[in-house]
Amino acid sequence: MSKTSTENKTEQSKQGQVHAFQTETRQVLQLMIHSLYSNKEIFLRELISNASDACDRLRFEALKDEALYEGDSDLHIEIEFDADEKILTIRDNGIGMNQEEVLENIGTIARSGTRAFLEKLTGDAAEDARLIGQFGVGFYSAFVVAEEVELLTRKAGDSAEQGVRWVSDGGGEFTLEHIERPDRGTEVRLKLKDSETSFLSEWTLKSLISRYSDHIGIPIRMWSEAEAEDDDESSEEQSAKGEWETVNQATALWALPKNEIEDSDYQAFYKHVSHDMDDPISWAHNRVEGTQSYTTLLYLPSQAPYDLMLQRDERSGLRLYVRRVFIMDAAQQLLPHYLRFIRGVVDSDDLPLNVSRELLQENELLGKIRSAVVRRSLDLITQLEQDDEKYPSFWKQFGSVLKEGVVEDMGNRDRISPLLRFTTTHSEGKEQTVSLTDYVGRMREGQEAIYYITAESHNAAAGSPQLEIFRKNGIEVLLMSDRIDEWMMGYFNEFDGKRMQSVAKGAIDLSGIAGVEKPDEAVAEEENKEALERISKVIGDRVSGVSLSHRLTDSASCLVLSEDQMALHMQRMLEQAGQEVPASLPALELNPGHPLVTRLLNAEPAESIDDLATLVYEQAVLAEGGQLEDPAGFVRRINTLLFGEKAGSQPSVSDEDEDADN
Repeated sequence: MSKTSTENKTEQSKQGQVHAFQTETRQVLQLMIHSLYSNKEIFLRELISNASDACDRLRFEALKDEALYEGDSDLHIEIEFDADEKILTIRDNGIGMNQEEVLENIGTIARSGTRAFLEKLTGDAAEDARLIGQFGVGFYSAFVVAEEVELLTRKAGDSAEQGVRWVSDGGGEFTLEHIERPDRGTEVRLKLKDSETSFLSEWTLKSLISRYSDHIGIPIRMWSEAEAEDDDESSEEQSAKGEWETVNQATALWALPKNEIEDSDYQAFYKHVSHDMDDPISWAHNRVEGTQSYTTLLYLPSQAPYDLMLQRDERSGLRLYVRRVFIMDAAQQLLPHYLRFIRGVVDSDDLPLNVSRELLQENELLGKIRSAVVRRSLDLITQLEQDDEKYPSFWKQFGSVLKEGVVEDMGNRDRISPLLRFTTTHSEGKEQTVSLTDYVGRMREGQEAIYYITAESHNAAAGSPQLEIFRKNGIEVLLMSDRIDEWMMGYFNEFDGKRMQSVAKGAIDLSGIAGVEKPDEAVAEEENKEALERISKVIGDRVSGVSLSHRLTDSASCLVLSEDQMALHMQRMLEQAGQEVPASLPALELNPGHPLVTRLLNAEPAESIDDLATLVYEQAVLAEGGQLEDPAGFVRRINTLLFGEKAGSQPSVSDEDEDADN
């Protein structure tokens, strides 16, 4: 927590230290309370999910140190309520937390994507509720129904006096203190609002547990009161006849036969492992037996997390289990980065229970499981591709990430590349996309290359002058405007035997394509050699050379790169990020049929062409999406071209003085 006097003040009180919530935490908390009002019951799912994770983590840690069980290895979750006091309690005997962990996990949101999360919020309650679920701050959902939340916890292995009590009313502060706590694990007590007492019902709680948490492998128990047989018995005597009743299946969903699992069960389990509020778009459940035995349950989300592009070095969505025992969120060990959006579980019968992250990196068995998981993941996406309604939505959410696989997974490139989608010069708007297979299927007779262009936006790509000769001849060009596209195309050289060629790089020869008009070569380079040299001297070292173009039909000029040069928009992006970019200059191509260029080429030796040549160069820079070094000079040159020298001249000092006097 920061040490500002207004945000993180602490004062000693009888109840402990009073802390102010971190600014971002306070904002998320208030948004949580106001965005989940139409889906309040989610709080129970989130708190049970947290309790289940705590039990899973204790089970894993106890593999290395059985003393952490403290003589009680019967892991479970307990739920009870007091209707008179309006108290709902969710209790687990899992790993627990010490004071430092409580501060880290409850008092602050120490995540690099917090600011991005807050900026992504729309003000629409339904949309914001989905984002809140993705952000993984489920504990705070308790404040949707509670006027006060009290958390009591002790970490397994710590002494009883190291218990911690955390309490807050959801405002700007929380209280933290050490307490005596004999039991390990965590207990969350909710003092419910008067309007939320419907959750203080055995029937309601059992219904919610059945709907959201029935699949959790940890037993969830509720206290069941025995029916009174003797009206003369005291309430204490009647209560003594009650018992803890397990109210969920407490069986790992993925371990059940597929024919025993309903779609609703799969969807509920997905929300448990992902903290997503939306249903998955698709899933696949497989059991492999033989030399290796393992189960996979893989999900494709319907919506991308707000921080998907920030997750390359963070958590992944697959959980690794060994014989139903949770081991870890195995990010790099189970899936490559380009499939990091996939959620689910992998449960192996063969890996050792005490496997560590270090051992996982060297484990041959896990390497084979990883290969199988990648294959099944791509199978799942390929199957979804056949759905013309769902796949466009999936591609919009995850396409940019899937493109990373073209570079990172050469072994599966032939499986990934047919899944790619692009807009083209034949598309009706940027929402309509085509596959490379579709593109190749409608290539013109004699066309040997798949043509594409990269730019920093769809409009910049669609409006590029380099497309003019292709549009004139009806040749389709892929329009690529994702930030990753230029990087991807540096490694993606061919598809289905057709080479990939940028229309903005190198020479363009369309002469072999049926129906293409041959370029007008009446004006040859040699005939305009002196004029081109004059223009080149004016523009100087801003370009590598000046030549006549056969790719332009309407525009006066364009910038062209060599085959091995990085696109100019990518160079700018890297420079803005503080990266060193290899020095490389584009060439300037001129359209000999354009009036400005004709005027340039035919200028008399004594005639000044400085402004006109510079203007033609500046037009090419703007068309490419670049920034001008001298915007004011550009305006002056435009005015001069339109209205003559007087319009483009600058006022003299005497003129300025006269204007000031007036």
